[in-house]
Amino acid sequence: MRVPGPAALAWIPIPSCLLGMLAMPQAAFAQAPPPRQTSADDYTRYELLAPESAKFRILYEVSATSPGATHYCNSVRSGSTVSDIAVRDRMTGRELPFEIVRGAGAHPCGIRPSDPEHDYISVRLPRPIVEDGEIRLLIDKTYGDTASYSVRGDRLVFERSLGIDRNAVVLPPGWELVSVNYPSQVRTEPDGRVVLSFVNIGPAAVPYRIVARRLP
Repeated sequence: MRVPGPAALAWIPIPSCLLGMLAMPQAAFAQAPPPRQTSADDYTRYELLAPESAKFRILYEVSATSPGATHYCNSVRSGSTVSDIAVRDRMTGRELPFEIVRGAGAHPCGIRPSDPEHDYISVRLPRPIVEDGEIRLLIDKTYGDTASYSVRGDRLVFERSLGIDRNAVVLPPGWELVSVNYPSQVRTEPDGRVVLSFVNIGPAAVPYRIVARRLP
């Protein structure tokens, strides 16, 4: 069998479809953008710390559900300072790496923020999310926010717009409830702290307001 020489190979026609691919810019082969971030089963617990500190601990549980996602971003509320952050995989209990990103830094999470100055906690997931799967996260953080939490005279006041469906607010030790502006379940924990919890059944955030006083 005779093998064609180099000159003969040079005249072999290249299909037009391959010519089109060769002419495509390199950007066309770039990695596809991350899927839009989705989540489910949100639950937030606010533990009010010493009233004079204007700080409250937030325990946020959420299921990240975007198929193929490798990151999950949790928004930092504007006007609040965030500290003492820790993130865990609820299935294994393992701590997960995270970083604070601003604006475009949230793109790997599938978020296109309208405010380039907005901050997010960007969590690296322990594994990509599979189709119809989820990764349950616990995001533990502390906010400082005098507009939401303060002492006015002899009253403690917590007022904040709460947008997710399930929420709980825990009063500091030694304080009792005076009033709350939204139907809530009230109970006492074993350590004596008062807990208020509610389910938001409407489409809008609840402008939640609690007033408490110190026990004698």
